[in-house]
Amino acid sequence: MRTILIIFVIGFLISSCLPADAIPAAPTLPPSETPLPTPSVVWFPPSATPTFPEIVTAASTPEMKPGIGALILNDDFSDFASWDTAASDQGSAAISRNRLTIVVQPGIYLASLRHDLAVGNFYAEITARTSTCRGDDNYGLIIRAAGNSFYRFALACNGLIFVERVKTGTRLTIFEPVASGDAPPGAPGEARIGIWAVNAEMRVFLNGRFQFSLIDKSFPNGGFGVYARSAGDTPVTVTFSDLIVYDVTYEFPTRTPSP
Repeated sequence: MRTILIIFVIGFLISSCLPADAIPAAPTLPPSETPLPTPSVVWFPPSATPTFPEIVTAASTPEMKPGIGALILNDDFSDFASWDTAASDQGSAAISRNRLTIVVQPGIYLASLRHDLAVGNFYAEITARTSTCRGDDNYGLIIRAAGNSFYRFALACNGLIFVERVKTGTRLTIFEPVASGDAPPGAPGEARIGIWAVNAEMRVFLNGRFQFSLIDKSFPNGGFGVYARSAGDTPVTVTFSDLIVYDVTYEFPTRTPSP
């Protein structure tokens, strides 16, 4: 036992006399190298999809349709002689069971105008129902028609609405397409189209909700009509019914010129 103790003391004295750097340090491992991720190549990047401004609609208020007066017309489409009708291989416009139905083949436009009614200031509504309609196909209400000049309020089958002015056969978009949750996308679909027109201002309503307003002084008065157009490679079928027209008497507030 004494011999073991002497050996332990000698070993302790020897280790305490060694310099600090003589004691081997614990081995350190080299840092591991993690390879950086290789960027993947997108061979076919997605193409940009055009977006259209969207209308946020609210419930219609009386202020948006002021001055509505007496009923001028309540057309239930029972009088065949009141509207233009036609039939051919390219399309047809026919009245049956209190409805006017327009059918057009691919790439064809067809309109039907009502006879013996021309007004300036009015509020009009008509119901449109689509049976076959897709993509850029469109249909709608024609107002202030005189010969081959009129305004055309259009609903496209992709949920867009816009306004065109046709003057002596030349078409011009005067309100660019906008998306609306009230425009039925495709078929079958149904919408109640309303137009409030006083002087140069025209306000558009769908299903009783205000959409937008525009000003154009080209045509002060005229008649009504409906139309359908196939913009693709499939036929379009739209039915119109329940046209009502009210007189509107309204004066816009005058602005006091600032000094």
